[in-house]
Amino acid sequence: MDPQIKISPPELVGWAGRPSLMDTAHQHDDLEINFVAEGGTMLYLFGGEPVEIGPGSVTAFWAAVPHQLVANSATRAHWVHVPFATFLGWGLPTALVGRLLSGMPLIAPPSAAMDSDSANFTQWAADLSSAQPERRRILLLEVEARVRRLALDAPQAPARQYSGGDPALRHVVTMVRHIAEHFREPLTVTDVAAAARLHPNYAMTHFGKIVRTTIIDYLTQCRLAEGRRLLVTTDLPIAAVASDSGFSSVSRFYAAFKAECGVPPAAYRRQHR
Repeated sequence: MDPQIKISPPELVGWAGRPSLMDTAHQHDDLEINFVAEGGTMLYLFGGEPVEIGPGSVTAFWAAVPHQLVANSATRAHWVHVPFATFLGWGLPTALVGRLLSGMPLIAPPSAAMDSDSANFTQWAADLSSAQPERRRILLLEVEARVRRLALDAPQAPARQYSGGDPALRHVVTMVRHIAEHFREPLTVTDVAAAARLHPNYAMTHFGKIVRTTIIDYLTQCRLAEGRRLLVTTDLPIAAVASDSGFSSVSRFYAAFKAECGVPPAAYRRQHR
């Protein structure tokens, strides 16, 4: 896997298997839906927080927020990726869209699992491998319905606790949480290290070991995710989007955005509005 966080082109895909730990945090501009079918728990580092998905749980999140599977005891899970434009076209309640785009995943507890989840996710993967357009249309209708039901079953705020024994991961959780809370402000490596009470060099070593990218690159990805959210959900001028996302200048925002997303901010807004 590429050691840099890189936005991947949106694509309607689905598959199943044993989860593998991610070498680095990554992004893709779509809605990701996970279902833990067998075994234990998947632990994501997601947008600055540890997020655990237990057996029988279904979750959905906007995958443009940097995320990384850092621990796993699940033996089988299912994944479906729905392109961002398709997700926006569903016309979901504004509050639900806002929650997902703000980096808050939907996680239904196992008690809210549907008896049909395992069969449905298996069927969706088969439909996605089919060349029949009608099967894909049916798939999207069923996935949309599952996300709407998931929104009813998921708590307003998922439990975000990490009590694992890996000191490096605990330090990184503290640092990415600090980035998530303060990326709109001027932020330095020293600031992030201080949040974890570490020397900057030691902090960068821990961060590189777990996230496999630099603190500054991760900070930039959080700012870009916020920029994409503001472009889609507001009418703010591009300069205001750049400032509100934490970029020190419009030119820095343009350069980072085009390098990561392949199009300038205004074109991205047109594509998704």
